[in-house]
Amino acid sequence: MNSLWNDQDASAFVDKPLELRAYTSRLLGREPSLVLHGGGNTSVKSDATDLFGETERLLYIKGSGWDLATIQPAGFAPVKLRVLERMAQLASLSDTDMVRLQRGAMTDPAAPAPSVEAILHAIIPFDFVDHTHGDATVAVSNTPGGESRIREIYGDRVLVVPYVMPGFALARAVYEMTRAANWEELDGMVLMNHGVFSFGTAARTSYERMIELVTRAEKYLERHGATPVVIRPVVARADIEREIAQLRRVVSLAAGKPMIVRLDDSPEARSFSALPHVREIATRGPLTPDHVIRTKHIPLILGDDSADNAVVDYSQAYRDYYGRHALPSMHCLDPAPRWIVWKSCGTLAIGPSAKEASIVTDIVRHTVRAIQWAEALGGWQPLGESDLFDVEYWELEQAKLKQGGTPLPLQGKVALVSGAASGIGRACAEALAAQGAAVVALDINPGVEQLFAKDALVGRTCDVTDPDAVARAVDATVRRFGGLDILVSNAGLFTPSQTLEQLDADVWQRSLDLNLTSHQRLLQRCIPFLRLGVDPAVVIIASKNVPAPGPGAGAYSVAKAGLTQLGRVAALELAKDGIRVNMLHPHAVFDTGAWTPEVLAGRARAYGLTAEQYKSNNLLGIEVSSRDVAALACAMAGSIFRATTGAQVAVDGGNERVI
Repeated sequence: MNSLWNDQDASAFVDKPLELRAYTSRLLGREPSLVLHGGGNTSVKSDATDLFGETERLLYIKGSGWDLATIQPAGFAPVKLRVLERMAQLASLSDTDMVRLQRGAMTDPAAPAPSVEAILHAIIPFDFVDHTHGDATVAVSNTPGGESRIREIYGDRVLVVPYVMPGFALARAVYEMTRAANWEELDGMVLMNHGVFSFGTAARTSYERMIELVTRAEKYLERHGATPVVIRPVVARADIEREIAQLRRVVSLAAGKPMIVRLDDSPEARSFSALPHVREIATRGPLTPDHVIRTKHIPLILGDDSADNAVVDYSQAYRDYYGRHALPSMHCLDPAPRWIVWKSCGTLAIGPSAKEASIVTDIVRHTVRAIQWAEALGGWQPLGESDLFDVEYWELEQAKLKQGGTPLPLQGKVALVSGAASGIGRACAEALAAQGAAVVALDINPGVEQLFAKDALVGRTCDVTDPDAVARAVDATVRRFGGLDILVSNAGLFTPSQTLEQLDADVWQRSLDLNLTSHQRLLQRCIPFLRLGVDPAVVIIASKNVPAPGPGAGAYSVAKAGLTQLGRVAALELAKDGIRVNMLHPHAVFDTGAWTPEVLAGRARAYGLTAEQYKSNNLLGIEVSSRDVAALACAMAGSIFRATTGAQVAVDGGNERVI
């Protein structure tokens, strides 16, 4: 591991300790093997002058909800140092009271809540303190004789702290251990099974000590043949998408809510899953106790047995685990697994959102690597079940659950939207994602991939008139998010105005291919996955031209009428599977690619109106936007329309011919 310190970058923060603290924190955050998704914390001690001109020593520590990779000065909570130091001297303190007292000692009530390790940072007598969960160091500590190995690596320059529950208990333990310590003789601390601390009077010193400490552990692993992990050839399983969708269905049922399931079939993941003793080593525990909040204490191991039975058995085993350790005041979390080792296929990460599933994916990749390192050193030996339970059911975590807000309407759902690079399709993709769904947005325009490149909103180039491209896109959706619950079939084009007598054969065929046949093929490919979805729904974007066609639009109107009839038949056929199919008939939606300024001006002139008058030329006198259509599409995909299928709803501001 190399230092990323840059003198030129750091020079911008001379005499600005908090800004410098944020800078070196971001350097740590750029290295995933040090911190993952909000893990780790950093601090700086600095003087501040209040409104009365009085100077007080403050601890600025990473606040809750901030990630080291992106943290800014605003992400640090300012806490009165003397209060934290006095808290460390208390014989006992509940973590709930600790959080309350820390919050009360802040000088800026609008700042984020301080880290639960603020007291520990406070009692370390250096201005800069860094804490990470360096994979290599933690992996070494998670082995038989791990403490001896840690001392072999670091000698007397590091304080070795046996595992203690994070929060006040850990701070108090370190306080007692270091009453007579000479901190100047220490470069850092190793918290067994947990992580690494470094510190110094300067930001660079503390940062580079962290890099040096973790590098020592990496070199130790190399010397003992524990890295790199050997990649074993594994034959990829063909056509596994339906199995993934079935697995997601039973996991969602166990969780009591829709879940995102993300497949990692990289060579590393498949190689690990193919290990003959993978069931035994993978179920010993996580890399660090912090991870248990996202991964649960162990994964599900899935072989050739039924996914349904495997999830049921895991859920019962989780309830038994809860029963062995729970206090009467506790509330059992859902018993569904959060990651799965699928033998010879790879690993699956599970979360209530695409972001959570992505986080679990990263945690699993680091855990899989560390397990194999530790096995090469003599065995993977993480914390025991009781300690893991204490973290998973920590009073602070239980409090968060009680304070949790209402989930988004489509939280955990998986949606596929065609024709999504602009107009109605783009609005639908964005609205579905805003309501909590994980969305794959298809379009023939490659720009869709740059337009949508987020955890929960992914763009994919696809010509929906190409059956093979459609099949690949649907399969990729399932592999990315685990299944399919919502299909918004939107792709289309408005053909040039031609009477039936003038109609070009190519125009007619192009309209049928895109406005009708492509929808049938997309729906056909999606049906097997929708059957395995959670409250599945199809929303077809048709047209006002279905109930009220106009002259010169034969190719478009006929194709859209056929599309509507396709939706009606689908509603009849798929109702037995619980799949709802409804249709929207938009009209005069001007923020789409079809309505160029020239087309709009021409249509307005034909009616003797200005362009602005033409936009609101409907019974309600309002302009209809893509967002209006998207809002109704989301409603149709959600619980509001749970008892409705086969419906046709106009989104046109009111049209006399339609009414």
